[in-house]
Amino acid sequence: LRESHKELRDAQKETARQQRETDRQLKETDRQLRKQLKELGAQIGGLGNKFGRFTEGQAFPAMEKILRKRFKMEVISQRVTSPVIGNEQEIDVLAYNNGKRNDVFVVEVKSLLRERELQQVLEIMEKFPRAFPEHANKHLYGIVATVDASKEMQRRVLAEGLYLAVINDEQFKLTIPDDFQPRQFNQKTAA
Repeated sequence: LRESHKELRDAQKETARQQRETDRQLKETDRQLRKQLKELGAQIGGLGNKFGRFTEGQAFPAMEKILRKRFKMEVISQRVTSPVIGNEQEIDVLAYNNGKRNDVFVVEVKSLLRERELQQVLEIMEKFPRAFPEHANKHLYGIVATVDASKEMQRRVLAEGLYLAVINDEQFKLTIPDDFQPRQFNQKTAA
């Protein structure tokens, strides 16, 4: 009986040791998986940023043409960053003119337009006068240029008073109805 009891205790000790080893291995595997997922997330994010920059680069020549011809913009710049601390913003395309018209256009380029992206654009438009105070007295308008957007999202963009440009035959073109009324986002601060 003592021998059986000793063998049972030894077996329990061995089982406990094996469980500790299994727990250690599981923790190590979990740590490695978390590290790999973090690295994969960073890689996917990097690819997304590269695709976004690529899309911006593809959109810029067409948007520049639209902004100059249709809206008579004098200055058009890509990737403009606000210098105002606390109100930092990066704008994909910023266009403005001075003088009689005194307008400013913010163009945000989205490869895939979803509700989240639309809300980001609206937030940029709302914060723009604080981020770029030198343009606060101008009439502010927004354009969303997108490669892919559902018909519902296209309707939502227009309902928010934003111009919409979609890619067609490898070229971005404005797609707005004849009765479209753009929203002037900073009416309170406009001169």
